[in-house]
Amino acid sequence: MQVAQEKRHWEEFAAQDPFWAVLSYPDQKHGRWDAEEFYSSGEEAINEVLGHAAQFGQPAAHDSALDFGCGLGRLTRALATHFDSAVGVDISETMVANATDLNEDVPNVHFQVNARADLAAFEDATFDMVNTRIVLQHLPSRQAVEGYLAEFLRVLRPGGLLVFQMPSKLPLRVSIEPRRKAYLMLRRLGISERSLYWRFGLHPNRMIAIPKPRVLEFLDGHGAQVLDAVTRRDPDLSMFEESVYYVTKP
Repeated sequence: MQVAQEKRHWEEFAAQDPFWAVLSYPDQKHGRWDAEEFYSSGEEAINEVLGHAAQFGQPAAHDSALDFGCGLGRLTRALATHFDSAVGVDISETMVANATDLNEDVPNVHFQVNARADLAAFEDATFDMVNTRIVLQHLPSRQAVEGYLAEFLRVLRPGGLLVFQMPSKLPLRVSIEPRRKAYLMLRRLGISERSLYWRFGLHPNRMIAIPKPRVLEFLDGHGAQVLDAVTRRDPDLSMFEESVYYVTKP
């Protein structure tokens, strides 16, 4: 039921402003994203990640990569430059359909819907890299995040690289979720998602954080080796403190 609710919210959001739903720069809201600039930002992000991981000799191979919460394929497209194949999964059918259309010029990418609390579509040790960014923070709970982290490690090959970003702490104005709460209340009253977004600037996004020590404890308990955990201010929105985790499976 929880996954179904999340899927419904993301379908509504994706139908209104899919680029901004993926990368919510304030000045790009309401359809202002330029597609070329949007995808260039993905290249910069992946180049930064792989450049940092290279000092650890990771990933050991570049056959296949998974982009979790791919949205429009911003990062999946960039991963395809470095890997023989890249797969993007997202909870939203709307996002996956748009990603497929927007990236049809890239032959080694594939997108599919994953509206599940796991990654059962993939066998153990399938990917040389698992990547997710600005995604886990929108899940409904810490337990949901940890469930996916366990799945990332399951589908990661030994010697592979898992990179994920997670807020370490949130300011009160973000954690109380005023826009999400207003959106959900008004949707229950029958106001359309289009009116709520385009007229009132409301959307169903939630934000959660997990303290860095808790994440490190979880990874250690699941046999992962943390290569680095870089804590910084979020470079995209400058709204919160986040940690980027570089992890391998011995």
